[in-house]
Amino acid sequence: MPVSGKAFATSAAGRSPRRWWQERAARGLVRLLAPLPLAVLHRLGAAIGQLIVLLPNRQRRNALINIALHAPQRPATELIRARNRSLRELGKTLFETALLWMRPPEAAVGLIREVRGGELLKRQPGRGLIVLSPHLGAWELAGLYLSTQGPTTIFYKPQRLLDELIVDARRRAGATLAPTTARGIRVLLNALERGEYAGILPDQEPREDKGAVYAPLFGIPAYTMLLVNRLARRSAAPVIFMIAERLPRAQGFRIHCLKAPDGIDSDDDVEAAAALNRGIEQCIAICPDQYLWSYRRFRRRPSGGNKVYTGPLRDQAAIDRARLLRAGN
Repeated sequence: MPVSGKAFATSAAGRSPRRWWQERAARGLVRLLAPLPLAVLHRLGAAIGQLIVLLPNRQRRNALINIALHAPQRPATELIRARNRSLRELGKTLFETALLWMRPPEAAVGLIREVRGGELLKRQPGRGLIVLSPHLGAWELAGLYLSTQGPTTIFYKPQRLLDELIVDARRRAGATLAPTTARGIRVLLNALERGEYAGILPDQEPREDKGAVYAPLFGIPAYTMLLVNRLARRSAAPVIFMIAERLPRAQGFRIHCLKAPDGIDSDDDVEAAAALNRGIEQCIAICPDQYLWSYRRFRRRPSGGNKVYTGPLRDQAAIDRARLLRAGN
């Protein structure tokens, strides 16, 4: 159906025409994919991931740099194979998200086949629980599952595309969304003081004007949030990690709950940030291929540090770049 000029002007208010059309196309794709079986979504996602593997691009290069930083001792052929697997898993993540956003919450949660460490989700009377879910596996499912376990507030950064759809999807199981602002932090703290869950993605690089310090992640200084530490200290709420591992052959998902490393509530900022990153490393070790390796986690560098995500797109150049950085160059 053609779009009238009046309707276009109304729908595109506050955004460029290009952004408006991108939003419409993205919503249409999500609605088209959502009814498909999980196995079909994973096959389509893996095919898109393989296309990213085959075409030289920065996402492919950045993923290889991060994997080589994580395991610099591994042969180049192994690093490249790990990168290729991770991009196919990324494709699965993108395509299965349509199902997780659009299906009824009980249908999405019904894909969970096992919960390991679920006793860690038990809250003590009068105390909330901070639940950290890195960009690993089906992190949208992890947040949805948490929302079904009790009152939940999720720290949320508005997105450029599909923001309204994402907000609706995360709220449909009863979650409250707190913006990544000072007001949102107060909302999180109030939720914890009421004895609720607070869900946070802990592996995002914070803005420079936010509380953060450099702490090791895979042995590389990473600009790391202090929000978790501040909330834990002010609320006395325990901290755990939770991930949704994608099972092979589209069999569903497995939830893992892990205790946070000691020191995450330390008075020492660097010790607390290092403990947070150790927890992220422990989660990644469960299903390393399913981590979002293409994310530019080391984009911000300590004063005088060399840029990480630069250089030719060739695989060997990316590996050489990572090994030079590990050597301190």
